[in-house]
Amino acid sequence: MQKTALRVAIALLILTAVAVAANKFGVADKRQVTFYDPVRIGETLLPPGDYDVLHQMQGAEHLMVFTQVGKKKPAEAKVKCTLVPLEKPAANSEIGFKVNAANEKLLTRMVFRGDRAAHQF
Repeated sequence: MQKTALRVAIALLILTAVAVAANKFGVADKRQVTFYDPVRIGETLLPPGDYDVLHQMQGAEHLMVFTQVGKKKPAEAKVKCTLVPLEKPAANSEIGFKVNAANEKLLTRMVFRGDRAAHQF
């Protein structure tokens, strides 16, 4: 009985280590977000709506890809981001904006609940 319990414990430790290694940055690879106003992300002005957000790596660069859901021709934006470690997993999701010279909301920061890093743009 003890040998079985030990094997189960070891298997759980291995699975946990694999899960942590798969995402060493402490952020989920896919999230969802809703924008209630047009938002400029990088060079692209996205219309209001629901978006899938994918965190991708291209070499050493971090990218966020926003793809509108529920549309025949979805709007899409791709932007480089910098990950800023958080002291502990985020308790809430947050989106930071500033207003540019054209009076558009410009995405500057995103934090998703449970992630261990913030995305800075």
